[in-house]
Formats: sequence, C-alpha cells, structure tokens
Amino acid sequence: MQHPVSANPQLVYLAFGPATYHQEACFSIVSALAHLGGTPGAALDIQVYTDNLEPYRQLPVTTHLLDEATRKAWNQPHGYHFRSKHVLIHKVLEQHPQAVLIDTDTFFRTSPLELFRRIEPGTLLCNAIGGRFGENQKCVLYKNLLDILQARGLADCQMPLLNSGVIGLNAEDAPLLERSIAMMDEFHPLAREAYTLEEFCLAVAAYRTLNVSECTDVIHHYWSRKAQFRAKIQAWLRKHGDAPLSEAALADVLLVNDQLPRPPALHRMGYKALTLMLPSHQRQFARELLYGCYPYPNEFDRACASAWWDKALENLNQRHGQLDPQQLRRCLRHPGLRLSLGGRRHEVESHLMKRQQD
Repeated sequence: MQHPVSANPQLVYLAFGPATYHQEACFSIVSALAHLGGTPGAALDIQVYTDNLEPYRQLPVTTHLLDEATRKAWNQPHGYHFRSKHVLIHKVLEQHPQAVLIDTDTFFRTSPLELFRRIEPGTLLCNAIGGRFGENQKCVLYKNLLDILQARGLADCQMPLLNSGVIGLNAEDAPLLERSIAMMDEFHPLAREAYTLEEFCLAVAAYRTLNVSECTDVIHHYWSRKAQFRAKIQAWLRKHGDAPLSEAALADVLLVNDQLPRPPALHRMGYKALTLMLPSHQRQFARELLYGCYPYPNEFDRACASAWWDKALENLNQRHGQLDPQQLRRCLRHPGLRLSLGGRRHEVESHLMKRQQD
C-alpha cells in the first residue's frame, strides 16, 4: 500500500514475531500518545512495520505489512536480524526529513517530540551512551576487531559504545547508516556471536563524524528485568486493550512506571530476618518469592508477582543446579517457607510447580 509522504518527523517501530513484541510496541505507542494528549496531532507521524496489522487497528498509526521475504532480504548477506533496523530507518529517511526508530521494549517518560528536538544536523540520537570500547578486552568485538578498526582509523579504545534502542537522524545524515550496514556485512563473519554487533557498528560509524545524543530521560528501555516490565504491560492490556486510547487507559499509562517493584526497606529487612530459619541455600529464593507476594499499592506492580516467582526459581536453579519437581516441592513445603508465604503459599507452589514441569 502506498502512503502519502509527510514532512513530519517520523516515529518508527519494527515489530514482528511472537505476540509479546506486538504488546510491547502497542504500549510504547500508547505511552507516546499519552504524553501527546491522546493523538499524534499535526507534529508527528507514527509508522509501524509489522507482520501482523491487527494489534494496531485501534491506534492512530500508519501500518506497513512486512512480509517474511522482505525482512529476510533486509537481513542479508548473513541473516543477521538486527541489520533490518538500519535498513528500515534508512528507507524512511529517503522520504522524510527526520526519523526515530525505537525498539518495542520501551515506554515514554515525556513527550516523544523531545526526541526530535535532539536530532540537530550532524547528530545521532541513541538510547544511551555507554562505556568505552577498551574497557572490556575479553569481548569478542575487542579481540577480533580492534586491530582492523585502528589500522583504518575508524575506532580506538576510547570510542564510546552506544545502546541502539533508539536511533534518530536527520535525512542529511543518513549516509551514517550506509556505513554501519557495510560494517555489519563485513564484520559479522568475524564476530558471529556478538549480540551487540549492530549497535557497535553504529558507534563506529558515528565516531569522530557525528555528535551523539542520548535520551534515557525521555524513554525507559527495559532490556533489563524484562519479565517484570512485560508483566506490567500485559496487566495494562488486560484492563484497557479494548479501549487503549480511553481517558482511563491514558491515565493508567503513568502508573506503569520504570521502577522495579520492591517492598519498602523495612519489609525487606523483615523478610531477611524471617528467612533466617531456612537452610542457607533457600534464603535468597524465599526473599524473592516474598517480593512477589508483597501487596504493592500500584496495581501494575502487583501484576509482577509471577515474574518475581519465575525469577526466583530461575536464580535458584542457576545457583544450585536444576531441581527436579520433587526437590522443588520439598523446598516449597519447608515449614519456614510455608510460614513465610502465608496465605499465598498454595498460589506460589501451584505456579512454580507448573513452571518447573513446562
């Protein structure tokens, strides 16, 4: 489908695959709209490139059906799936003066228009500026690429690394993406296991050529502790999915905050004392279960209960090896843990036993 070309700044999403990613994208879009008063208005266009149009039908966005063949072509020559991010924003900038590509696992703290105020000519907007390239000399990118990059004068140990959960540019600076794509194509065989190759190549392409700005104050990118934030978002969708732009839905967006829900310090101290009756290897497990049981005043924090319990089980298995169902049941039925969990012990046990058997 052909869509009219707009002179507006473009907020762009690439969303495909399991339903979780579409849920993330929808909430990110609604969070942007919440800070714009519910609609994009005349100052901003939102575009979604996706393999599933249905989740976005109630939102004021322009959707583009992205078939698998196109997406695979964007990932060539090595099938590197993050390459498609740079291909997409480059295509958008061929028709629009400004564009920001934003990952789905984000939500806005303030108006999305603030992103575009930071994209001056000669500036790359990223999510966050990280440490220096030379700080982790065990990294495969350092071990395999430093000599090549130094020999070409492209990078050195002082180059700042970037998080590409946001990529924003003016059209005149789009050649940066051509350079980053070319480097991905060249360096992928040398660093196949480097998950961050895409944002690393973006950093190299921008080094000494463009100013770099960040926007952690504008958006929250929940790449860490993703399960808890997804639980909050899914609770919001269960409540407001039928009317995502209603007054109540937009008001509740602000309650889906960027804080990892934890009980107050006094309660955490109490949990620590309470779990002293348990075997030492079970104490951290019990405390994390109790974090999920705490009656948080924020309903979306309460929705993180099962995510806390899952994380507690994951951490226990990592620390002490995979427990079989019988071992887990014995652990959960220790008198001290049963007492600590109180009225929620049956709920916790049922959830974790099912999780361990899946």
